[in-house]
Amino acid sequence: MTEHNHTGQRLEIGTPSGPPPSVSRACRDPQRWGRVAPDGTVYAHTAEGERVVGSWQAGTAEEGLAHFARRFDDLLTEAELLQTRLNSGVGDPKQTLSRVRTLREELAEPTVVGDLAGLTALLDHLQRHAQESLAGAKATREQARTRATARKEALVEEAEQIGAESTQWKAGGDRLRTILDEWKTIRGVDRKTDEALWRRFSKARDTFARRRGAHFAELDRQRAGARNRKEELVIEAEKLADSTDWAATSGRFRSLMAEWKSTGRASKEADDALWQRFRAAQERFFSRRSATFAARDSQWEQKMMRKEELVAAAERIDPAGDVEAARSQLRGIQQRWESVGKVPRERVRELENRLRAVEERIRSAANTQGRQAEGESHARVAQFRERVRQYEARAAKARAAGDDRRATTAQAQADQWREWLAAAEQALTSR
Repeated sequence: MTEHNHTGQRLEIGTPSGPPPSVSRACRDPQRWGRVAPDGTVYAHTAEGERVVGSWQAGTAEEGLAHFARRFDDLLTEAELLQTRLNSGVGDPKQTLSRVRTLREELAEPTVVGDLAGLTALLDHLQRHAQESLAGAKATREQARTRATARKEALVEEAEQIGAESTQWKAGGDRLRTILDEWKTIRGVDRKTDEALWRRFSKARDTFARRRGAHFAELDRQRAGARNRKEELVIEAEKLADSTDWAATSGRFRSLMAEWKSTGRASKEADDALWQRFRAAQERFFSRRSATFAARDSQWEQKMMRKEELVAAAERIDPAGDVEAARSQLRGIQQRWESVGKVPRERVRELENRLRAVEERIRSAANTQGRQAEGESHARVAQFRERVRQYEARAAKARAAGDDRRATTAQAQADQWREWLAAAEQALTSR
């Protein structure tokens, strides 16, 4: 069986042992329960005998007896209504008990005619029922109070943990508001306990609010510092945007970008605006560099084509006939090669290797021809030396024969060949 407390909460109450006693209504048979004496005295029948309950002078004895029977039935009706309300759970056991006690007091000096013993038994039953209901309701309220207290303690502990530890500022704030909403719905905690728990909960909320405020104050400070540093980076980037020192400036922009990423964020609005300026400066520099490199690449392509033509011309030189002419042609090509200008080393390396191959080919041809000329010189020296020997022999023979004229002529020829021999030897040694 259930009843509702003053807050509307349903409370379980006890059900009395046994059914309520049956009580007969007096109006159905008033004479069974009393009588009116000729002098108007009204008596009620009880187990102990007749009992005076009043006096009737206003009409007949039957009318008087019916009047006192109706008064009994009114009491019975009230008692039965109390029983019905108590059984249905809508009656207040405390109020029921109070009313039962009032009815019992009225029966102590009855002014009605009817089943007084039965009504007394019914009131006894109602009293026990109400007392049991009060005890059950009290136990239920204690249980509800215990559950409510435990729930608020759990909420306080959760709030204290959030207040002391949580760094999930939005989620933590939302949860504390949810806890507060639930807190307001919990009833039944005794006032002293409730106030103590509320103080703990309020302190936890204040602690969280202070920590959150300190966090965002520090975050604002960091954002202000990040904004100041990023403004400095932007100013430097804008100064570098028109630089033509491509390599050094490219490296500096990479350093600026790395520092930008490590600096942290300013407020979203400031960060976005500063990033747009930084990005614009960066793009202006790299766009200019790309345009310059594109123009230079075009020039390099033209130079490469010219150098390829020169290498092809060098490769057509034939040193087999005239080495000196071949050398002269190569020198002319090399001069034009230098006048073309520089191109990236990695791109011209193959052409340089081909040009060196032509140089080596001409050098090899020159070495071959030199060796041939040296052999011819040695042969000429030997020939000159033999002629000197021959003419000196003729001169000696002529002098021995006493032919001075022939001796002088032969000696002059020998001297001439000796001069030629010396010149040939000199030419050979100077190679």
